[in-house]
Amino acid sequence: MNGIVYKSTGNWYDVHTDSEMIYKCNIKGKFRSLGIKSTNPVAVGDHVCFEIINESELQGIITKIEKRKNYIIRKSVNLSKQTHIIASNIDYCFLFVTPSNPNTSTLFIDRILLSTKSFGIDTIILFNKLDIYTKEDSEYVDELFETYKKIGYQCLKISVKKQINIEKVKSFMKNNISVFTGHSGVGKTSLMNVLDSDLNLKTSEISKQNEQGQHTTTFAEMFDLNDGAKIIDSPGIKGFGLIDIDKNEIGGYFNEIASLSSECKFNNCLHFNEPNCAIKNAVENNQISKFRYNNYLSLLNNDEDNFRMNNYK
Repeated sequence: MNGIVYKSTGNWYDVHTDSEMIYKCNIKGKFRSLGIKSTNPVAVGDHVCFEIINESELQGIITKIEKRKNYIIRKSVNLSKQTHIIASNIDYCFLFVTPSNPNTSTLFIDRILLSTKSFGIDTIILFNKLDIYTKEDSEYVDELFETYKKIGYQCLKISVKKQINIEKVKSFMKNNISVFTGHSGVGKTSLMNVLDSDLNLKTSEISKQNEQGQHTTTFAEMFDLNDGAKIIDSPGIKGFGLIDIDKNEIGGYFNEIASLSSECKFNNCLHFNEPNCAIKNAVENNQISKFRYNNYLSLLNNDEDNFRMNNYK
């Protein structure tokens, strides 16, 4: 039997077949020895083969994972040397950004953009909670909006609560598999409820003490929406680790750095302290955003102390 993984709950996976049957499946032990250094060998969005072990109970065992088109990965929260695949076979990643309640740091944004770009996933940045921006919030978001738009990213200012620009989001999602990602409390689940009121997914308020969202999505899950759209809701995450990306490759995933790096004196320039560096000159001349360059340096150094931090811009 063949199917697509729609939900992951520990060692069990909901697999949907073309005949609209849903089987509860676990995995054979052999997956543990296939060199998959992930806490979840099977991820939501995976196309799998499985054997039925109990037809009446709709239970099966996954025997094969088809080759993935792409995937989003992060470091495991409790096991820093292992990884966790958030979702696979994705057409669009929607990155939710809020200037406050909770604050999304630019380093967090650039970690996700680096990761999704390295796996060939188009990312659209959604600046949510437009309806409650202060003057300072608006100025900050305007700066980020123009910066990321200038370097080639699709950006939208939205309000899930007031349903501003939601139709534009839906147009991207039509006939595609999308994943929502961002911190807890940025509006991912709320937007899903707006897109399909029948989902009635649980949301929660922001903690007034630390302006952080409370986790409401425990496990990743995919939902079928109208117009052939599929959406993967992922647990809120406080940091995004770099996985198997060499230092020499990082600049290539920063669009503005990649476009100018050929003008550097040295072919292997890391744009840190090398002489005649076109990137450093561009930063000094305001051709490249200073915060983007500083984030590049942080990612270049892979500062583990900043791995789960989100209290800076």
